[in-house]
Parts: sequence; structure tokens; C-alpha cells
Amino acid sequence: MDRVKQLAAHFSSSSNGLAALERKNPDDVVITFAKRSPLTKAKKGGLKDARPDELMLEMFKHTITHSKVDPALIGDICVGTVLTPAANYHAKAAALAAGYPDTVPLQTINRFCSSGLMAVTTIANQIRAGQIEVGLAIGVESMSQNPDSGGPTLSELISCNAAAQDCTQPMGWTSENVAADFEVSRKDQDEVAALSFQRAEAAQKAGYFDREIIPFTVFSQDSKTGERTRITVSKDDGVRYGTTADSLTKIRAAFPQWGNGTTTGGNASQITDGAASVLLMTRRKAESLGLPILAKFITTSVTGVAPRIMGIGPAYAIPLVLQQAGISQDDVDLYEINEAFASQYLYTIRKLGLPIEKVNVNGGAIALGHPLGCTGARQIATGLNELERRKGKVLVTSMCIGTGMGAASVFVRED
Repeated sequence: MDRVKQLAAHFSSSSNGLAALERKNPDDVVITFAKRSPLTKAKKGGLKDARPDELMLEMFKHTITHSKVDPALIGDICVGTVLTPAANYHAKAAALAAGYPDTVPLQTINRFCSSGLMAVTTIANQIRAGQIEVGLAIGVESMSQNPDSGGPTLSELISCNAAAQDCTQPMGWTSENVAADFEVSRKDQDEVAALSFQRAEAAQKAGYFDREIIPFTVFSQDSKTGERTRITVSKDDGVRYGTTADSLTKIRAAFPQWGNGTTTGGNASQITDGAASVLLMTRRKAESLGLPILAKFITTSVTGVAPRIMGIGPAYAIPLVLQQAGISQDDVDLYEINEAFASQYLYTIRKLGLPIEKVNVNGGAIALGHPLGCTGARQIATGLNELERRKGKVLVTSMCIGTGMGAASVFVRED
């Protein structure tokens, strides 16, 4: 029995294929709203001067306005964020300032790059358990205001264990390990990275992102005078038009000291600021409120892998979540797999034999950016938007997770 089957043996599923997932039940957990901010370059882009609590405030306010749901109906809020210090203070204060009554509770969650997805999963599980009827998940990250300083220093009682020590190593090291261990060449990484840029460019020019993006009005600070003025940001600014595999070959290795030195600033995810919001509730409640149902949340799986090759997480999480959902890869119309690094992204596609025409069809984190806590929620907004445009049925989202994990979720679009 292989590893995926061993993991799946811990779970049981009453599903019998896609038809079972499409059946409607008043207790279904459904999504009625999924939107995101523009994603902008850290330290350079339109959101660079926006504090984390300001990004939260803006996302909270827009959720009230655009979701058309009375904020007093929210049974709980879960905010996924990774680098924000004192995140609970920022999140609760921002929710109150946005207009959520003090009767609405709030929590924050941090499972590194999956934090936005874990926020959605937490709320979905609370609804499924009957604890709440309506819940809000937010993913947010200001990597401009909170640059990642790397892992902590471990106690010598822990660091003497090699795998434990690996947990704190730089992510670039793990990318090079994946590339070297699984023979993912620089050429192949540059080619798949170029595809990400080309797809994102085409989607942006065609206006595909417009339906999922809510323009953000934030402060911009003059670097010389310190004066802060209001600006409105409405477009992703990390998409590099005209990118080709040949142009990416000219970028020098970011980590020549590790592995084969194949990871570069052109074939890895961009450091980015952004936020996303997903509103969930029971089907019964959505229908009583007369809200459009975008999709049904099916399930989420999380699995562990060796920290030194943490990027391979999706290759185990995706088969596990499909087995839990009772469907096959052939049932999936679109995949949103986080492009933390081209090495691990390409490995996942190859390992699972995924058709590239179904994966990150409008580009991924290499072209759009990867605001850590935001990404999991952003992928849902992006994936459901494109699923609707194509009139597809099943979306799978997935990402690798620092310290050695992978997560994946299944969603079924409503007709």
C-alpha cells in the first residue's frame, strides 16, 4: 500500500463520485462570496505602505458592502496570516472599525502558506459541526511591512535532530533540494515560469481578473516627505509582459550555494502584498437570504512531508483530498496549485500526471505573487471565478507549506 493509500485509510467517505458531490442538501457548506485585492509587489507596489490592519480593514469593509450580508449574522471570523505580529489585536480591531459588531467573535490562524485555506477550512468545519450558520474567512499578508526574517534559533535539545533542524532552513534551500533530488532542470523551470507569466498576461489583458478583484483604497507614503495620501489600487502589478523562457535564462541563480543553483528570481514566487475574503454558510441560510451560491465546499486534506523537500506537499495532499471526496483526477476541471517555486510546482505536475492545460490556467504565484497568508483564499477567488467563466464543475486548490506539509481542497461550482 503506497503512502497516499495509507493516509487515506485514516478517513472514510460516503461519496460515490461526482454525482454524490453535486447533490444538494440544506446542510451543505456553501460559498456565497469570494473576492480578493489586487496583488502588488512588496516594497515597490501599490499596497507597500498599507499596514496589515489597514489591509484587513479594507477587506472587511468590502466584504460587508459586496457580500450583501448583515455583519451581525457572522457567527465567527477566521483570519489567516503568517508574518503579522500581534495578529489577533490587528484583526479584531480592524473588524470592529469596519462595522462588525462586538458580538462577532474572531480568531487568527497560521499554517504558513496554507493559512488562507486553513481559515476557510476552519469556518467550513464550524458550520458543518453546527456551531455557526455563517462564517467569514480572510487571508491577508503585508510582506512589505513584515519582511520574513527566516526561521528561529532552536534549542540544542531539538536542533541535534537533523529533520528538526531542517524545519528552520531557508525555503530556497528546499527548492534546490527538490530540483536536485527529482532532476528538475533549470531549463524546465524557466519554461513553466514563462508559461505562468504568459497566462497571467493574457488573462489580465482579457479582463478575466476584474470579476475577482476589488479595488483597494489605501495610504501611499512619500519616501522623502513622509506625507501619506490616499490612492486606489485596482490591478495586479507583478505580471511581467513579454516574458519568455529565453529571457528568464538570463537571470542569475538566487541560491548558487545550494543544489544545482537552478532557482532564480524569475522562476520563484514573487514577494507580494494582498488580501482575500471568502464568506461561507449553510445552503439553508444562503437560500433564506436569497444569496447566489458560488460553490459547495467539499473537504480539505493536510499531510506532512520531509522538511528538506517541503515543496512536494501537494503531490501527496491532492491524491488524498480526491480520495476523501470520492472523485478522481479526471473529474477535476481546474487546479490552482501554488507556484512557490517552479521546481516544486513542476515536480507536482509530473508526479501526479496532471494535464498542464488544467493547472493555473491564468498564471500562478510566479506571475501574480504569493502573499503568504492570503494565497489560500486568493486561489479560491481566482479558481471559482475561472470555473464560472468556463462553466466547469470541480476546482482543486493546493499548496506546499513551510516545515514540510501540503494542503489541498475540493470545491464544486453551483449551476
